[in-house]
Amino acid sequence: MPDITFDFAKLGPRDRYKLLSCIVVPRPIALITSLDEAGRVNAAPYSFFNAFSEDPGQIVLGLQHKPDGSPKDTTRNLRPSRPFVVNMVDEALAAKMSDCAIDFPPETSEIDALGIETRPGVLVPVPSIAAAPIALECRASVSLAFSATREILIGEVLGVIARRDLIDPDTLYVDSERYRPIGRLHGNLYCRQGDTIELRRPAYEDWLHGRSSAPKADR
Repeated sequence: MPDITFDFAKLGPRDRYKLLSCIVVPRPIALITSLDEAGRVNAAPYSFFNAFSEDPGQIVLGLQHKPDGSPKDTTRNLRPSRPFVVNMVDEALAAKMSDCAIDFPPETSEIDALGIETRPGVLVPVPSIAAAPIALECRASVSLAFSATREILIGEVLGVIARRDLIDPDTLYVDSERYRPIGRLHGNLYCRQGDTIELRRPAYEDWLHGRSSAPKADR
């Protein structure tokens, strides 16, 4: 059966979104907390998100505008040099994360409406979500607009707040058995990280002699 090709120049934004969001999976979820001009805490989930640099520590976030071109709450809050927090989402926080996607009015804080407990920021004035297993305290650095409704924000990671049982402070080892982040698939579908495989990169000499290892089930 021949391959099928989708020419993005011939597809509308909705169809391009459907393809990309179904193909590029799973995606980590950033539950962003930020402050509006009145000091209200906004919380919004984003799955067009990832880390891409350690020197300096940086994350990238895909921001959306409303169909009329006006910015959503988070987009409006995250102008260059503005602080924000990336709250990572595990299985226990998943339902609250989904509720944060409700289309609340701009003057309504998701944190207040949903009764979400927060903790004060350490390096930034923005609170993080108390139930988040790990939170990245960030500062917006660069924003690039690509259309009337889409832009990319690069944020500098200033520090990490983690639940005490998740990261060894000496080795920085993250306990993957305890840290159970969920991944975004598409539509209403998410995935757990209940099954992993280990792939060790062989040394060049081992590869020359056919000693590369096969995938090994982790759990």
